[in-house]
Amino acid sequence: MVALTEAYIDSIALNAASIKNGKDLVRKNSFPILNRTEDDTLLFGECKGSGKEPYRCSADFMHPEQPVYRCSCPSRQFPCKHILGLLYAAAAGQTFSVAELPSDIAEKREKAEKREEKKKEAAVTGDGASPKRKVNKSALAKKLAAQLEGIELTEKLLKQLATSGLVAADARALRQYEEQAKQLGNYFVPGLQASFRELIDCLRSEKSASSGYVEAAEQLTSLHSLLKRGRDYLTARIADPEMAISTDSALEEKLGHAWQFAELREAGQVREQVELIQLSFRSYSDQARGEYVDEGYWMQLHDGQLVATRTYRPFRAAKFIKEEDSYFHIVQTKELAVYPGEWNRRARWEEMTLRETSAADWQAVRQHAVKSYPDALKTIKNVLKNPLSDKNPFMLLHAARIGQTEDGYAMEDEQGKRIALGHIEAIGQPTLSFLPFIQEGSLTDCAVLVMFEDRLDTGRLQAQPLALIAEDEAIRLLY
Repeated sequence: MVALTEAYIDSIALNAASIKNGKDLVRKNSFPILNRTEDDTLLFGECKGSGKEPYRCSADFMHPEQPVYRCSCPSRQFPCKHILGLLYAAAAGQTFSVAELPSDIAEKREKAEKREEKKKEAAVTGDGASPKRKVNKSALAKKLAAQLEGIELTEKLLKQLATSGLVAADARALRQYEEQAKQLGNYFVPGLQASFRELIDCLRSEKSASSGYVEAAEQLTSLHSLLKRGRDYLTARIADPEMAISTDSALEEKLGHAWQFAELREAGQVREQVELIQLSFRSYSDQARGEYVDEGYWMQLHDGQLVATRTYRPFRAAKFIKEEDSYFHIVQTKELAVYPGEWNRRARWEEMTLRETSAADWQAVRQHAVKSYPDALKTIKNVLKNPLSDKNPFMLLHAARIGQTEDGYAMEDEQGKRIALGHIEAIGQPTLSFLPFIQEGSLTDCAVLVMFEDRLDTGRLQAQPLALIAEDEAIRLLY
């Protein structure tokens, strides 16, 4: 069984409310029956509910990397508060009586094992190779044609906007564009639809005229490039039905493709036996997409590659989708799927276990920090030149020292080269205000996770620190 700590239980909860409700059940002694099997692979019990009959809940750790939770309650949130309460009770050291494995759980385990065996048999061909998924070519052709129409419609809207002029886009005109953008939902291009809505939001914002129009012009340019590349790509796929889906860039995801784990595995985008450490984390709302986004910034310990995790929770269904939070343990996963992209690629996993973070892990992180600022800035500038790349790339840099200059805070490398630190508008959360409270020793010879932003209004590259990594700890400025 996995080590049941509060941190682990918090990590599987849907949101903060679920955590509170689960702990309240333990505090109120709502579990008259708490049992465990002799091999500790199953925790099960009964919890008092609003009805006459108690809710029967269980946590099955037969496969620790992929535990199974069950509850008889009608809640649509999962794991529900009763399961969380059961786990919190175990973590708190409450007594669980040894009992026989319930017959219904034994039956479910047996069925699950048979399903897993069938999957393994179906997943391997006679020569030992994994077969490709079957594709409905007729349906795919219709989808590609519809996406191409979506590109044409988006381009038409952009031309209308550009012809009338960004300055002339008043509130009434923007409402009309927003209504027209809803039509894009019929063409399988949710990424284009979100990008166009983002452009509308730029024009609607209350920023100063100069910065607002500069940001809108940047979004307009990026969207125009996406349309051009998207049209060429879709036209090529329609002409060649056997053409494989692109994994050379983030183009498919920018258009709105939702990658499945099986697709990424088939495309060779899955890495095996990976350990990751989270360096920083933030949550924000994306009005253009109509979703909350939980974003984590991670390093793969074996090679130092930085990746990002993103969980999208639509506003309307947010309470039913797990709300991600900061991780302070090492994540161990058998398979890490990495999305196509150019820099700070998005990653995800389906199964994981956790282990405690050690000083050796932080030393491993520090070894991968880039020491030359001119080289780092050259890399970041090249990344930002690509319109399909993330607008806010991040990098781990080594800082000989961090301190104040006449113009504010700056970090300096071993050759005396400096990077001025400031606030990135996209983050919306200042972090420099924490630096005066950090011990001076932690501001020298440290690794710094830095996010960048190209400020077109000033023509300068802005950098904001997200975390400091000292010899045996991380100081998160954004968590």
